[in-house]
Amino acid sequence: MKAKPEYRNRGQTEVAVLDALVDRAEDGMTVFELRAAVEVDIDDLESALSALKADGLIDVESDASQTVIKPDERVVPDQQEPETEEPSIGDWLRDRFPF
Repeated sequence: MKAKPEYRNRGQTEVAVLDALVDRAEDGMTVFELRAAVEVDIDDLESALSALKADGLIDVESDASQTVIKPDERVVPDQQEPETEEPSIGDWLRDRFPF
């Protein structure tokens, strides 16, 4: 699942972080899980998390053993909300020609 379209006009790393967090909105993710999911340098991830936190798009919860990052509720799309992805040229060709 992807973040709502109105939150996708950010940097590539920030959008990738939001998408990864939206996929695990209920459980959240640790920094290590995010780094593995997004596959960026730790400095880039830190910058993206700082910007998202400053804009109020992520929530950070800490307990004695770990810190978990979750997306803000307004970033997570509703289940009824259809994902509007435009088909690629390959998808369009497959629909047009019976291969």
